[in-house]
Amino acid sequence: MTTNAVSKTFEDLIIEVHEKGLCGECGGCVSFCNSLEQDVIGYRQPNSPPEYLNEEKCLECGICYAICPQTHFLDDGLNKTFKFSNFSSMPIGFIENIYSCQAIDRDFLNYGTDGGVVNSLIHFMLQQKLIDGAIVAKTKNPFAKEAIIAKTKEELINASGIKLDVSQQLDEVQRFHSYSSSFPLLKRFKFKKLAVVGTPCQIYTIRCMQDLGIVPSQNIEICLGLFCYENFFFDNIKVSKFEKDFKLKFENIKKINIKKDLIIKLKNGESAEKTIHIPFSKLNDYMRSACNACRDLTNVYADVSFGGLGSQDKFTTIITRTNKGKKVISKAIEAGIINCEKLENIKKEKIKETLIEISQSKLKRYESFIKGRSIN
Repeated sequence: MTTNAVSKTFEDLIIEVHEKGLCGECGGCVSFCNSLEQDVIGYRQPNSPPEYLNEEKCLECGICYAICPQTHFLDDGLNKTFKFSNFSSMPIGFIENIYSCQAIDRDFLNYGTDGGVVNSLIHFMLQQKLIDGAIVAKTKNPFAKEAIIAKTKEELINASGIKLDVSQQLDEVQRFHSYSSSFPLLKRFKFKKLAVVGTPCQIYTIRCMQDLGIVPSQNIEICLGLFCYENFFFDNIKVSKFEKDFKLKFENIKKINIKKDLIIKLKNGESAEKTIHIPFSKLNDYMRSACNACRDLTNVYADVSFGGLGSQDKFTTIITRTNKGKKVISKAIEAGIINCEKLENIKKEKIKETLIEISQSKLKRYESFIKGRSIN
């Protein structure tokens, strides 16, 4: 498929996605605009959908529309590639294999979320020169993050831990994009092979970019997908409300995790800590509206998907989906980088049942939200 086949433009994206409250602010349309250097579209306001900045310079190529996670323009091709049909019949996507593992390295295990597997795996790939860097999210505060390119163990550890706000992971790649005009820039691009850690909407955008052959998609070596039920938005008013609602202080939040609810570990004195569990049903006031329009819990288009759901404490559930993902996980296990629990079929089925249960909950939420908001 060529981009000339896309008859829609950013104007259609505004009408069909932004005005219906479906924009998840993944950053794809801004990062891979064919007129990127002309600043045609961008973010005028934080925590708001992108807007036209220089509409008269728009080439109306349709890339922004084609790669948006809410238009599903390229779904047929992607679904064939990733052996996926739909969320009703395959709520957690195609599964090559499923594991429950934890990092051997104590630093990754202690500083990371769940079993510390994602950053341990990235570090392993860096050491083996399978990748030259990784786009990951670094914590800014308990519910916010920013995208960085990590190349060392120290940078990975500093970025460890769950973050529940949106970051434009693709921004680090954005400046090197357009078509033939960007090849000179790519020659100076330090990272020839990148791993990208992202939420379902971010990984979906990357897959669309690869399907269209958009530079620099060839630099993205592997997609590591995170389980994602919802993301949150906090301004000062919502921070105060959250603290009052759940009787805590943001400054005391030590760690955040997600299983079947939101788990917050709080500092409780000099050495002790307190754990509270908050059901998702009580977090609607803090959830980004566009998350209602997402059906993907387990990141079905990733090479490997990761999350805490289904596994015991301090372990990560891993789903391999592609041959590339299968090989990387196999190499890490063989090298003794990660320790995997021995899963009999009955245990694997129990993990799947847990994931399916939460996935169906997300699908039900989507169906309720999308009613009357359908994209043409």
